[in-house]
Amino acid sequence: MSTFENFGLHQNIIKAVHELGFESPTPIQSETIPHLMSSQQDIIATAQTGTGKTAAFGLPAIHLANPDNKNTQTLVLCPTRELCVQITRDLISYSKYLKGVNILAVYGGERIDSQIRALKKGAQIVVGTPGRTRDLINRKKLFVENIERVVLDEADEMLTMGFKQELDAILENTPKEKQTLLFSATMSPKIVSITRKFMKNSVEIAVARKNIGAENIKHVNYMVNAKDRYEVLKRIADLNPNIYGIVFCRTRRETKEIANKLMHDGYNADAIHGDLSQPQRDEVMGKFRRRSLQVLVATDVAARGLDVNDITHIINYSLPDDPEVYVHRSGRTGRAGKSGISIAIIHTRDMRKLREIERISGISFSKELAPSGRDICEKRLYALIDKIEKVEVNEEQIGPFLDNIYEKLNSFDRETLIKHFVSAEFNRYLSYYKNARDINISGGKNKRDSREPRERKTRSERQKSKFATIFINVGSRNKLTPNRLMGLINEAMDSKDAVIGSIDIMKKFSFFEIEDNRKNDVIKALNKETFEDVSLSVEISKEMPNKAPSKKEDFFTGRKKRKGGRDQKFRGKKGQKGKGGKNKRKNRSN
Repeated sequence: MSTFENFGLHQNIIKAVHELGFESPTPIQSETIPHLMSSQQDIIATAQTGTGKTAAFGLPAIHLANPDNKNTQTLVLCPTRELCVQITRDLISYSKYLKGVNILAVYGGERIDSQIRALKKGAQIVVGTPGRTRDLINRKKLFVENIERVVLDEADEMLTMGFKQELDAILENTPKEKQTLLFSATMSPKIVSITRKFMKNSVEIAVARKNIGAENIKHVNYMVNAKDRYEVLKRIADLNPNIYGIVFCRTRRETKEIANKLMHDGYNADAIHGDLSQPQRDEVMGKFRRRSLQVLVATDVAARGLDVNDITHIINYSLPDDPEVYVHRSGRTGRAGKSGISIAIIHTRDMRKLREIERISGISFSKELAPSGRDICEKRLYALIDKIEKVEVNEEQIGPFLDNIYEKLNSFDRETLIKHFVSAEFNRYLSYYKNARDINISGGKNKRDSREPRERKTRSERQKSKFATIFINVGSRNKLTPNRLMGLINEAMDSKDAVIGSIDIMKKFSFFEIEDNRKNDVIKALNKETFEDVSLSVEISKEMPNKAPSKKEDFFTGRKKRKGGRDQKFRGKKGQKGKGGKNKRKNRSN
């Protein structure tokens, strides 16, 4: 069996590691540490978050650091401030018994002058975000011309966040003979381009994903309408009074909105997102680590670097587009041998994403019904009774008040007293969930409870509809198609009875027709939504775009004739719900 002692690490490092509770190395550590201790060869490692990457590159970097040389010897680059702080904190913990080894974090959101002063004092290991690191290099405050190794941690995330220019500029300032270590969850074409440009004769290491298909993580999905997602979130929190979880959203705006709703409704929650200052982010993170917060609402990027072992619930308020991102999210629960649950709140249109996650990761989702009002009341009631049963009674403190209490309650018999007591503690839940509706949907058809059926227009009424032309700021470049646009409209309005006319999908924007009496509703609804992480901007346009057809366009329709494919125009039958409207003989083109 492999142990940290087998690697030849300094005894003071091993002492610190054991104090932190690490007895045996993880697979990525067993593969990486021996190589770094004995070779200068570059490494390309494919490993997920939570597999022990920080110790894999950090322990050898600390062991090899020369305390007599105050210059920077190892540079670690990572995508976010939170991850930068987390890595630095871990490296400081590993090196606490070594004298003279200084580790410094440099990142945006903090005063640069204090970081410059710390650099002047000397730091053998610098951990930084690409933007601030490049800034310090340009200011000639951070010198990397003679460093011995560069670590690119979560390289795929850095490229996704648009740091390619910064990475190129930083790496071009480093010596050619350095050792480069690249850690990435995926090997995208952009990652491959970096390895070809800056790495030679690399050793490739791939380790099994730590949390995929783990038996101690249960994966559940609740299928509801989009408008009911927040109601499901509240029911999950009410059903689990001891919840300690993270709610993942797609965008900053959604994150802030959900966190504000939870706090307004009395839940112990807060948000972490890119609009917070660094002191604000540190405060929220600190409260969550101390369990002063029960629910943290976050984007994937903001949650990077949050390393907590006792997470009970991961809640996907919005499923990510990339299956690997779901793996990263769910892997934050079920750690250290404890059980956890990862919940996906989905709509019928999310089924494709769900199946893709199952196919790629080997995860199997259990489709369950969202908690009902009765489920929640029953669970909370029994939790209250259990709490009363186990409460510690301090006779000395309550003794002086007991005679008066007995006198006031003397008129109640046992059954009445229990009813009054339970009701005093429990009426809020009973009142809120008294007439709670069934919000589950199945197979795309909503269980409509006792609601009246939707009033439908006759065909003649639909044909008489007047149309307004609407501009929307996404197009084919954003993967918008007529079907996706119609789904977006229907979901935003929570209705399929709006009559949609012609649709024109351009590269960067699009136009569509909607019956005139619904135009204000659709504009208001869509302006609150996002599509492929783009905040929508929707407004009335005077008319659909027109121009005379070119030689390559059909004279009657104005469409470009394409070989082997169809254009992005869409015209439905007159008055067709959710699929089309008036068929105008306009000359149009993309």
